[in-house]
Amino acid sequence: MSNRVDPNLVSDLEAFGLKDAHKCYNCGNCTAICPLATPENPFPRKMVRYIQLGQKEKILRSPEPWLCYYCGDCSTHCPRGADPGETMMVTRRYLTSLYDWTGFSRKFYTSERFEIMAISVVALLVGMALLIFNTGNPNWEEAAINSLWPAEKIEIADLVMASVLSFLLLSNVFRCFRFIMGDLSFKIPLRLYASEFKELILHTITQKRFSKCSDGMQWFVHLMIMTGYASIFLLVVVFIRWFQRDLPEYPLSHPIRLLGYYATFAIMYGTTYAIIGRIKKKKPVYKNSHSTDWMFLILLQLTTLTGIFIHFARLLNWPATTYFLYVVHLMIAVPMLVLEVPFAKWAHLAYRPVVIYLLRVREKFEQEKPPPAVDTAGVEREGTSQGST
Repeated sequence: MSNRVDPNLVSDLEAFGLKDAHKCYNCGNCTAICPLATPENPFPRKMVRYIQLGQKEKILRSPEPWLCYYCGDCSTHCPRGADPGETMMVTRRYLTSLYDWTGFSRKFYTSERFEIMAISVVALLVGMALLIFNTGNPNWEEAAINSLWPAEKIEIADLVMASVLSFLLLSNVFRCFRFIMGDLSFKIPLRLYASEFKELILHTITQKRFSKCSDGMQWFVHLMIMTGYASIFLLVVVFIRWFQRDLPEYPLSHPIRLLGYYATFAIMYGTTYAIIGRIKKKKPVYKNSHSTDWMFLILLQLTTLTGIFIHFARLLNWPATTYFLYVVHLMIAVPMLVLEVPFAKWAHLAYRPVVIYLLRVREKFEQEKPPPAVDTAGVEREGTSQGST
């Protein structure tokens, strides 16, 4: 591993939101208070020290930023007000930009103007596509979205979009894998990767390490947003043929309807809690809000709200209102998917469980390694020589 000092590291990180790392004098209080830090992974202190020393290469290969869930305890107990929790968040943004081979993530995180322009351009393209590519036979007697944009056609667009996003995200995840595992990447047997795969699934679904933090409410809010979003993603991409359905409605007990209601509640609850928290700034985790934090919450909540409005417009049988809201809904939802999933906040949901999984695989590999061979013959020769003298 390179030990070269990058004199521009601090100024580079400042573009990602770094503010108070210079205040740290390495007392170790943050690591001592963190319920997730271990002797093998002593964060946040280790990452703050790397930043102060300009150790970019070491940060790039460090798993610690993804082991932190930003509960805020370290920032609360920092005697210097260095806000190590926010520094860890900044490091995650920075690493996301380094994993991204396209360079788009860096622009998205470091330029608020670029972020707004990118979302606006994608939104306009989606709106134009919906106005151009439709059946041209709207039903003005009753609200029937499929009369203009049939679910089968939307499904094709969804699958194309999902394929592109999957390629971008997984290629970036592969780069994360290579940086974290280093020379061990392909030396570890595939059976070990397979045997620990359940850990990847478990942490992806439950984020269970977060529950060990002192502020259980933050874990619950995080879980609500994550599971709500995952549910609605399944409905609009995988099950769109059954989800985008004109009247009559499914029975209240139908799984599609229940999953839709859960997703709506979970997202609205989680985003509202986070938005209010960022306005009040009473918790350390909400005191410093990056523009991408706000954009993520706003887009997610607007996507859900417009979905609710579409639902009621259909029930009230207002065709023109339903069609208008459908266009607006997709102009918000698609930019959120296209930009957030591979390049920004949603990418964290992939990197974190992947890194935890890789550390588990590496740990199992180290446990199975045979002990270093002992040159018993050399020991005997030495003993014989000593005895003869």
